[in-house]
Formats: sequence, structure tokens, C-alpha cells
Amino acid sequence: MAISADLESVPLHIVARREQIDLPAAQRAVADLLTALGRDPQSAHLADTPRRVANAYAEMLTPREFELTTFPNDEGYDELVLAKDIPVQSLCEHHLLPFQGVAHVGYLPGDRILGLSKLARVVELFARDFQVQERLTKQVADWLQDHLEPKGVGVVIEAEHQCMSLRGVRATGSKTVTSALHGTLRNNPSSRAEFFALTGLTP
Repeated sequence: MAISADLESVPLHIVARREQIDLPAAQRAVADLLTALGRDPQSAHLADTPRRVANAYAEMLTPREFELTTFPNDEGYDELVLAKDIPVQSLCEHHLLPFQGVAHVGYLPGDRILGLSKLARVVELFARDFQVQERLTKQVADWLQDHLEPKGVGVVIEAEHQCMSLRGVRATGSKTVTSALHGTLRNNPSSRAEFFALTGLTP
């Protein structure tokens, strides 16, 4: 992850540093997969499928760059800030199938407050990768704690995994819920309870 500038002066420019995606190699791999699955990648309906699939995966694995905009907490606001129902789309690293749902991200401000859209940007920063939901939840919480330095952070993700709904047990509609807490939201029972109540969940 590349980060430039100083949190106290100008916005941080956030860029995900990952290995460059080799689109031609990905297209060849998709064509090989189609062949291995008994399909003809040269047929009229599948001829452009390798390109489409490679481009789709490249898009799903590439988060957008953004500026981490923060502002001085001049009013001394010390209550919970919570963004609910942030859309989450990611790829299960075990089956390469999507999982999607919503994230609830909250924090107790310290000296700085965060532009609200940036909470969704941070979720996307880590979601656009091969993931497991547990790691994704922790990464978002850890990153906000490290870069915003709030009094507390809470992240809850609710998601349906296609590797569970389309195959195997085929538990369509089943959701997995994960959480990660830091600071006051982890250590103070009343703050913890307030966070989970506002997300619509119980601790």
C-alpha cells in the first residue's frame, strides 16, 4: 500500500500496491479452463469469453485510488459515527466466486473526523482482492485505527457467499457475519453494545 502526504496537513493519497494483472495471460488461462471443462473457446458464443472474463476479474481486483480526507474535530464530537449498509463485493480466495453484502463501519472520533464517503472507500480498498471475510473485516478496522487514530473502531460485515449458495451445501440466503473492534468499542461494554445496537445486531 502506497501512502503519500501528511495526515495533519493535506489529504493522504491512497493507492493499492499489488502485482500487475497480466491480461493476455489471464485470457489464455480462461481459454485453457474452457477447454478443460469440455467447451470450445473458439465457438461463436465463447470466442470473446476469455477477454470478458479477464477484464471482469481485473476490475473486481483493482480498487480505485482516493484521497483520505480528514478534518479537525474542532467541536470535540465524541459520539459514535456510523456508516451503515456500505455495499461489499469481493472474491472468495478458495473458489474464486463472489461474496457480497453490506458493511457497517463506525468510529469514535479523536482529534480528527473523516469524510464519510471515505469509509466506503476503505472497504473497497480491501474488498477488491481475493479475500476471506474474516481477514477483510479485520483489515478495514486495523487500517482505520492506524490511519485515523480514533478512540475506537468497529466493523461488521454481513455477506452471502456464492461458494456456499451455488455449490456444496447450497444454502441460498445464508449470511456470514464477522466483526472487528478496537479501542473503546472493544473494551467498554456500553460503547460496544451501542455500536452493535446501531448496526441492528446484538453483541
